[in-house]
Amino acid sequence: MAASTVGRTLGRIVLQAAVVAAVAVAGALPAYAAPPAVHGGGHGGGGTVAPTGNDVSYPQCGGSLPSNAAFGIVGVNDGLASTLNPCFGPSSAYPSYTQSELYWAVASTIGGTPQPGASLYVNTADPGNVVNGTIIGDWPTSGNTPDGSCATTTVTLSGVTSTVGENSTACAWQYGYDMATRDAGWLTDAATAINAQQPGVPVPTTASAYPWWLDVETGNSWLADTTMNVADLQGMVAGFAAAGAVSVGVYSTSSQWGTITGGSTAGSLRGLPSWIPGARNLSGAERNCSDASFTGGTVTLTQWFANPDGDYHC
Repeated sequence: MAASTVGRTLGRIVLQAAVVAAVAVAGALPAYAAPPAVHGGGHGGGGTVAPTGNDVSYPQCGGSLPSNAAFGIVGVNDGLASTLNPCFGPSSAYPSYTQSELYWAVASTIGGTPQPGASLYVNTADPGNVVNGTIIGDWPTSGNTPDGSCATTTVTLSGVTSTVGENSTACAWQYGYDMATRDAGWLTDAATAINAQQPGVPVPTTASAYPWWLDVETGNSWLADTTMNVADLQGMVAGFAAAGAVSVGVYSTSSQWGTITGGSTAGSLRGLPSWIPGARNLSGAERNCSDASFTGGTVTLTQWFANPDGDYHC
């Protein structure tokens, strides 16, 4: 996630303008973390070992990945909620399964914490139907949702009138659901392509095999209407549940969560596990485990930034 007050910026998304006000504060971005660290007295002085994890995504494509991570968290997207990390699985740029970050997390992490060896995180956003004078092509135009039916409207740009989905809670919910469905499909495609190369360790192909994290940061496109943003995130939770995921959590800060959702813990957002960035070192990450969760759930992971970044299981 890339340079910001709490980490490295994860988003490269153009901020919402004109039709709706966008929030433009840069957020934290999981990059990749430090290798398992030792604290409380060191290796030989009676201290305890604190295994730590690593999170990687498109900025680490083509580079060497940690060889002794306790667990790995892999970004599915390429900075945008609607784009794929080119080294998530085999691709034209990174054709071998050995270059896949998903394979690294499944096959190379060493355990030592309750955190599963491989987890996934996804970009989130709620851009609405138009951003900076450009129609958002994957903004939905239909769908029956808990917030009613997603319906169409028209917009006129540069003298051309087009039919688009409304800026409504129903269309926002459907957008989130669609993004989660796409992410789960990308997982299946990536794992299937890895397994077709007959690696030493098979990679699970279903969403149910991994915890999922929603990366909720103000560096991505969000509408000023927090009710729509909440609906969008609820749609993502529903989409992952429909794909079979059994664990969905949120990577964010209380400040960013408040800006994007108004501090909501409504419906399916209530009690989701939290992954909190912002610490300067492992000790700070450990202390942050006692922070209040912005969802009202359990703080499960904390992150500290260095080069590379680190993740600690609370």
